[in-house]
Amino acid sequence: AILLLQIGCIATGATASAQSPVSDTLKLTVKQAEDQFLKNNLSLIIQRYNIDNASAQVITARLFQNPEFNFANGIHATGVSNVFSEQQFGISQLFSTAGKRNKNIQLAKIGVEQARYQFFDLLRTLKFTLRNDFYTIYYQQQSARVYDEEIGSLSKTLTVFKQQYTKGNIAQKEVLRIQSQLYSLQTEYNSLLSGIDTTQNELKLLIKASPNTYIEPQVSPDNQQEVAQVPYQQLLDSAYANRYDLKYTKAAVDYNNLNLKLQKATAVPDVSLSFNYDKLGSYGDNFMSAGLAFSLPFFNRNQGGIRQARIAIDQSKVQLQSQQDQVESDVATNYKGAVRLEKLYNSFDPQFKDDFTHLIQEVFKNYEKHNISMLEFLDFYDSYKTNTLQLNNLQLNRTLSLEQLNYATGTPFFNQQ
Repeated sequence: AILLLQIGCIATGATASAQSPVSDTLKLTVKQAEDQFLKNNLSLIIQRYNIDNASAQVITARLFQNPEFNFANGIHATGVSNVFSEQQFGISQLFSTAGKRNKNIQLAKIGVEQARYQFFDLLRTLKFTLRNDFYTIYYQQQSARVYDEEIGSLSKTLTVFKQQYTKGNIAQKEVLRIQSQLYSLQTEYNSLLSGIDTTQNELKLLIKASPNTYIEPQVSPDNQQEVAQVPYQQLLDSAYANRYDLKYTKAAVDYNNLNLKLQKATAVPDVSLSFNYDKLGSYGDNFMSAGLAFSLPFFNRNQGGIRQARIAIDQSKVQLQSQQDQVESDVATNYKGAVRLEKLYNSFDPQFKDDFTHLIQEVFKNYEKHNISMLEFLDFYDSYKTNTLQLNNLQLNRTLSLEQLNYATGTPFFNQQ
């Protein structure tokens, strides 16, 4: 049993060591991470091209129709010796009516606005992900240090216990108990490191850092703004003013309203003006004529397009109402959660962590002096680990709740470090 546990500890230790970064360490503040993200993120670069594409459509909408030119030369006629002398020329120009050109330009401009709104909404979402990853890594690394300390301390204790067991001073069950505790800690530590690696990979993709880089977030002392300092109505008003997904939905309503006007204008026929020349016309030589052409809207008056445009207006209005409800729900839910976590965080004594750390150091000294039993020693260690991890998780959850409020309102009210 001892041999198997030793093998397990060695294997787990090796796995934990494999998870440890052996590459270059990159120390970043959240502001530096955001700067790299804005400069290097490929998803943002791709989305910027969509704005350029939409702007190009405005240029296309401004262009007039090209004139059409036609030419015909005689090649055969019965009883005519010089049929090649007969030549005909014609030029025509199509003119849009009912303001179709201007309406298409306006639609293209709304399309540019929508592309920009999509870009800034993507920016909001990716920045939210980046900041979440940044703070998650930071607090998980703080928890990893707790495991480092405990594993290092228990490893030393296990070495001493093995020596005492060899001399016959302690029972085998005490050695096994320490080994079991150490194995459990190493397993938990390995799982934590795996989670950190996963989040690290996502953050490195966002800022386009080298895969071999290990990021160490640098967080300044706690200076987070209190949630209660910002009125709820201000948060809600900011969400209405700054949520780009809501702006995009509003632009969709404007787009569909204008599209209805365009579809109605499409029912009005366009006019084509033409000029023609016939060198040897049947009416007379060098015959010139002017013409006017347009379709007669007897059957097709774009009834289907007009109906579709009206349906799209109704649909976009419902979508807008749904999006507004979603914004209100996001702000309300995240506000309640942030207030609850803030109250819980403020209820903790700031000296708790330092006092508890000092206590565990004294416990270790007393255990070495045999003033407390092994079970009491391990219980204190387990309590220290559990409470420290819970405090780190509370700080992380509080920070992420403020990030959720920033995301819900579209405004960086909190965590400005």
